[in-house]
Amino acid sequence: MENTKEMRAWLDDLQLDHPLVIAGPCSAETEEQVLKIAHELKDSDVSYFRAGIWKPRTRPGMFEGVGALGLKWLQKVKAETGMKVCTEVANAAHVKLALEHDIDMLWIGARSTVSPFIMQEIADALQGTDKPVLIKNPVNPDLALWLGGIERIYKAGVKNIGAIHRGFSTYEKTKYRNNPEWQMAIEFQNKFPDIPLINDPSHITGNREMIFDVSQMALDLNFDGLMIETHFDPDNAWSDAAQQVTPESLIQIMKDLQIRKETTSEAEYNKSLDFLRAQIDVCDNQIIELLGKRMKAAEGIGELKKSKNVQVLQSKRWNEILGKMVLEGETHGLSEEFVLKMFKAIHQESINHQEKIIKG
Repeated sequence: MENTKEMRAWLDDLQLDHPLVIAGPCSAETEEQVLKIAHELKDSDVSYFRAGIWKPRTRPGMFEGVGALGLKWLQKVKAETGMKVCTEVANAAHVKLALEHDIDMLWIGARSTVSPFIMQEIADALQGTDKPVLIKNPVNPDLALWLGGIERIYKAGVKNIGAIHRGFSTYEKTKYRNNPEWQMAIEFQNKFPDIPLINDPSHITGNREMIFDVSQMALDLNFDGLMIETHFDPDNAWSDAAQQVTPESLIQIMKDLQIRKETTSEAEYNKSLDFLRAQIDVCDNQIIELLGKRMKAAEGIGELKKSKNVQVLQSKRWNEILGKMVLEGETHGLSEEFVLKMFKAIHQESINHQEKIIKG
């Protein structure tokens, strides 16, 4: 699969003067609920109305969607509001039913993307459709798996494709429901800049109070659009209540979001930007040099431990370093999350260097 301008033709054809917005309830609950939300969004910047009708849940016994009945409700939304409609499909049967009901766009969820077997089954069912198909990142942070899933859909003759960045599960406690791992989204854009990339701040945050900030971050990183879960009574939603916003709140969010210019030709701006980037280049070179020196010291420790038959990992020492660096980071305006992630990576590299010495 190679990047081509044609990959974004379906989005360009919409001729939007704003980022693409996909919105609607996490779950279609009743016909009345679906239509009420849709009518409150119909005169906004929302281009696609979304609703989950098959809900893959983490544990059995939770609300798992109304099923195929919800497709008829989406048809009513399209007829009454003129909005295009979309829903999630998780197997070939879902695809068949969605296409039969002329659903305008389909997306494939994170739990499906994680399995090449499921992705191939869905790809076979989608063979040759001209409907846009969006593929969410897999649950785990694996760019190759994400791209592999997209490629399966592409090789099935589906040319109107897009990707949804909904964050990644982690065992570490963070402020996010799913850690955004922005760098992975940036790497995705670098590899396939013409595949439309949509951000899902609802699933990243799990918290409606954070929707705006994550949405703005996504737009600042040149995402093509947003998928935001919306409910007229979020607190009483049948699924994912905490992350849904009201239609009124969504409309305000869309008004408040800033669309940044890609660049500017102003001479003073470019002069200042070049100066600051030069500073960053110097700092980056210094960081690499310092890390190289740190690893040399780690190798010296490895030699010493080898000579005395001492184990590599010293947990007490490591915890002392981590606590100290978190506090030191705060004095320099660095978040605890960043410092922990950085020093865990440095520590792992140090262990690798010591292991190489001991085993050598």
